[in-house]
Amino acid sequence: MAHATTWRDRRTRFMHRVHARRATRRNLPIGFVTTPDPRSIGAVGRGRQLITGNFLFSGQFIEGPRLSIWDVADKHPENADEIHGAAWVDDLVAVGDDKARSRTQDWVYDWIKRYGDGRGMGWTPDVAGRRLTRWINHGPFILRGQDTPAADQFMLTLAQQTLFLANRWHTMSHGLARFEALSGLIYAGSMLSQMQDHVGPAATALATACSDEISPGGAIATRNPEELLEILVLLNLAVQSLTETQQKLPREIPLAIERIVPTLRALRHTDGSLTRFHGGGSGLEGRLDQAFADAAVRATPDSGLHMGFAKQTGGRTSLIVDAAAPPFGAASAKGHASTLGIELTSGRRPIIVNSGSGARFGREWRRASRATASHSTLGIEGLSSSRLNPQGKWLIKTPSSVRFNAPTTNGIRQIEVSQNGYQPSHGLTHARILKLAIDGRQLTCEDLLATLDEQDHAQFDRACGADGVPYNIRFHLHPDVAATQEGESVYLSLKSGETWVFSHDGVAQLSIAPSVYLQNGRLRPIGTHQVVLSGRAMSYATRIRWSLAKAQDTPTAVRDLVQSDDADDVEYTPGDFE
Repeated sequence: MAHATTWRDRRTRFMHRVHARRATRRNLPIGFVTTPDPRSIGAVGRGRQLITGNFLFSGQFIEGPRLSIWDVADKHPENADEIHGAAWVDDLVAVGDDKARSRTQDWVYDWIKRYGDGRGMGWTPDVAGRRLTRWINHGPFILRGQDTPAADQFMLTLAQQTLFLANRWHTMSHGLARFEALSGLIYAGSMLSQMQDHVGPAATALATACSDEISPGGAIATRNPEELLEILVLLNLAVQSLTETQQKLPREIPLAIERIVPTLRALRHTDGSLTRFHGGGSGLEGRLDQAFADAAVRATPDSGLHMGFAKQTGGRTSLIVDAAAPPFGAASAKGHASTLGIELTSGRRPIIVNSGSGARFGREWRRASRATASHSTLGIEGLSSSRLNPQGKWLIKTPSSVRFNAPTTNGIRQIEVSQNGYQPSHGLTHARILKLAIDGRQLTCEDLLATLDEQDHAQFDRACGADGVPYNIRFHLHPDVAATQEGESVYLSLKSGETWVFSHDGVAQLSIAPSVYLQNGRLRPIGTHQVVLSGRAMSYATRIRWSLAKAQDTPTAVRDLVQSDDADDVEYTPGDFE
């Protein structure tokens, strides 16, 4: 709820302020029930940048060695929720030295001075839930060396924020925000004396959220893999809190965890990262492994779709395909027109990727990254398989039919998918038949654009014109992949020493074009390349065949111990890649 746009939003935000002021008038002497243990992971590099006064939030860089982090939040309200959520505490604790502790203490007590009376930003249930979790997590780190009045002041603000959360969590109607608010309340109520009465109702509400929002297959409506990981982390925290304080654990919570874990395993590439679809990133390094360890669920994914994604592995190669319709309605606020998009990873090295989410780089990048052209799939020139509403928030005109099949023919597994996002405008259905070799050394594909009936024929005839329907099949490359075109082939060199060769049947024109890789925590988009097959559909059926295979002299297993180098930051604009 960063921006209140409707009268309901404005009323809700007003009531947040009312309850925040009420909560901060309460004087409750409390303490920790038990000494908190750190439960969250930070980035050392990001923590060191914060210590030197380099602030990077949502792709916006502010340099100010003498600035408080709250000066940044006040000056840049579009980043306020991220800053008030206090994930930066994890980064400073990851550094862990005296400078990091001093900076953490200064900013925590500066928050209490500026906002501790319930005024200003940061008083929404989801943000308060994130902040409480971090501050309690790292309470001993924050309190080390503080005198008694300072310690009492810190504990008092924890109690007041917990009271606010207990009164306002219900306004987070659905999605990740509701899980953040409820898990934060459970954790705070379990860890703080005199707050235990809030735990039971919050646990019951969290159980209801699990039943309502986690499908039997372990999916969420947004189809955002990284968001699903965040929900797993929050549910793990709730289970740990309830178990350690010997309070009732509703069965729906561990059941949701049992459903989520196999799904996340199906959305994980061979390099250990999450597939990057529908606004999600690859996940902070180590976060997924820690979540799996905390969940202690051994179940593995079965065959078929998981949250609408199909996965095949062969040898040390993984292929993940977006094989379902995109999210719709409010759930599509971060959704992308990525239907039938693919990602391919060999060992520890991503090869084919999607551009990622541009949400942290401003409105124009956010919009450009959601287009079909920012994904590794076929697109009709100038058109996406799903469109944004006039406000640019939700997806509309999404494919009404997305089909998936995974037969095994002559011992070879394949993925067959199709979507009709271009049928209303051009009468065309896009289909892909993907085959990944058992040893993972070759991926072959047939892309088809076809009309299915007389009505489609007529629509195609109206849209086609004399020059046909222009299309592009894009293969966005990870920044670590070097691409060299030689005739009708492209050689892809990985930093592991592997070489992959891209070939095609000559129906389309082959080229290499600029692309970008959008990654959280970077100052600007990272420059990379894309392989593009361009052509024109002139008839009711157009078939394009292509393959990606390891060069014959590339061994099946490569000892890959070299870490990826950071790509240079180069200035790009969204229009360069539309």
